[in-house]
Amino acid sequence: MTTKTATQAASVKGGRRNDNGLSEMVKNIADKINNGTHEPSEEGDNPAYDYLSDALDIRWIVQNNLEFIGARVLVAFGGPNIWIDTVTQKVEGYWWGDYAEASFHRDPMGLNDALEDLYLMRLDEAKRRK
Repeated sequence: MTTKTATQAASVKGGRRNDNGLSEMVKNIADKINNGTHEPSEEGDNPAYDYLSDALDIRWIVQNNLEFIGARVLVAFGGPNIWIDTVTQKVEGYWWGDYAEASFHRDPMGLNDALEDLYLMRLDEAKRRK
């Protein structure tokens, strides 16, 4: 399977296009990240933090020494499941047996930077609890 840019159609496992709109949802999320088009709910809010406030789960990707590398952010769950992966710079969607992905190569809203800030705050919190 080849990786396509967010402006191209997302690839779908097995070449199926009847995926209940999964490939379009994945593409729209990748486009939003690529273009930085998320509008915060409150004027003056940081768009990346506002976007992450709706995240269902965040899985941190770190080095052995706990240095932040990136994260996987769950943005949809239960049909479909959609993850944003800041390390591979892909949005990946799963729905029943279907899989779709779209790449993003820019992050103008600073999503990865906001994730690193959140990770460092949580790491600091955990260290203080010891």
